[in-house]
Amino acid sequence: MATTPQPHTFGIFDSVAVCERLSPSVIFGVAVQQPRILVIDPAGRSGLPYASLVARLQPMELHVEESLEAAMLSIARDSWDLGIVTVRQPGPSAEILFAAVLRADPQLPIVVIDPHSNAVTARACLQAGAGDYIDLKRVEIDLEDTLARLLVSSRRRAAEEVLRRAIERPYTFDDFVGESQPMQQVYSIIDRVASSNVDVLVTGETGTGKELVARSLHRRSRRASGPFVPVDCGAIPDMLLESELFGHERGAFTGADSRRMGLVEFADGGTLFLDEIGELPLPLQAKLLRVLQERRVRRVGARQENPVDVRVVAATARNLDTSIERGEFRRDLFYRIHVVRIDLPPLRHRGDDIGLLAEYFTNRAGLEMQRPVGGMSSDTYQILKNYRWPGNVRELQNVVRRAVAMTRSPIIAVEDLPDEIVVAAGQGAAIDAMAAGYFAMRDQHMAIFEKQYLNELLMRHGGDVSAAAREARLPRGTLYRLMKTNGIDGAMFRREGVPEQAVPAAELKSH
Repeated sequence: MATTPQPHTFGIFDSVAVCERLSPSVIFGVAVQQPRILVIDPAGRSGLPYASLVARLQPMELHVEESLEAAMLSIARDSWDLGIVTVRQPGPSAEILFAAVLRADPQLPIVVIDPHSNAVTARACLQAGAGDYIDLKRVEIDLEDTLARLLVSSRRRAAEEVLRRAIERPYTFDDFVGESQPMQQVYSIIDRVASSNVDVLVTGETGTGKELVARSLHRRSRRASGPFVPVDCGAIPDMLLESELFGHERGAFTGADSRRMGLVEFADGGTLFLDEIGELPLPLQAKLLRVLQERRVRRVGARQENPVDVRVVAATARNLDTSIERGEFRRDLFYRIHVVRIDLPPLRHRGDDIGLLAEYFTNRAGLEMQRPVGGMSSDTYQILKNYRWPGNVRELQNVVRRAVAMTRSPIIAVEDLPDEIVVAAGQGAAIDAMAAGYFAMRDQHMAIFEKQYLNELLMRHGGDVSAAAREARLPRGTLYRLMKTNGIDGAMFRREGVPEQAVPAAELKSH
């Protein structure tokens, strides 16, 4: 009889790199939690000495079913890590047995053991998704290693799936992470205008996520099945930009050996994203204006125009009003692309979104690097919050990835951050403190005094809370409450061999 199955859960990194369970098995030098293995063998437990064949997976739960029907009930009722299907004659073939188990649990790694193995059956089972196909004669040699390999692989996939669910939080909107008020306004505008055909201008500092806005608008529009074509206007040399955008005919210029479609035409039926449109040279601004007005494009060297159906999303980190005043950007083009405007806030104005983004990037980087990093210390978070983030979300992502790569512990500490970030965050905190005002500064100094006083008080009395309360002229329950508020444990100050006086239950309930 099998023991009563227990709920089977995975932590985010409960796979190859980390073991947080009791009594782990060690597989390929890696600790994994106790596996649950379901065996389907018409000969029952006497068919093969399964427990001894997979001894390296001990401790484990091994359950044997003699019929396919009983196995189906076990799969429907319980959760299993591995399955072993042993074929017996007379009885169903390997393909039939495997297909039935696969239908019952498509995620279950299955090993097929066949006393009459052949290449055709092996190929059919493996192509259908079997973890392995083993000849009965080689069970003692191959079964243990095969199960160990499948178990490690299964745990890795399960951990990755849990992580994917963990980072798909309610505070996400398409590819964005954040729930601050400025971002809620951005989400609202995207949601309202995505289904329309209007052109959109996205403004914001470098690294705020302007392309994410463009992709979100495209994904939510009726053009979602069409192409999304991003063009970085600042990255293409001026001499090539016209040809890249509008295409060219054969012989239009030296080196134009064949006709070429431009990116505007390539975006026909979809969305054209013009990033850093403020960098576009004035002559091309005029040609782009005509394309936007007429929805027709003429290739370089061509006589006729081709109709195009595109939605334009333009983005810039520049102040286009200033560029217009300087004669660097056409006013009429500005009005043409400025049908709807979405202003992305800099990261420093997004409040607690910094923490949400840092957690998201930490989880993602930990998965990519196979490093079990579970979060960051409160001091680290405070530094990230105080830093001004001139590079915005892109800079935060790079800082977090560096910290995940550098840290030697499961928690990212201050020393894992770049020195320039820590120094600049301290300067930013000082500026914020000067601007905080009387009451905020008073509260900060009171908090510092309170924690320092309590530490010195408990140190003098060796962690004896009763004696400390008498000196402070405070009820003992009040002192406990203050200690809890400040994260202070009296045991840290207690002298070895000197127990603290018992605290009455009623007094403990008061704090």
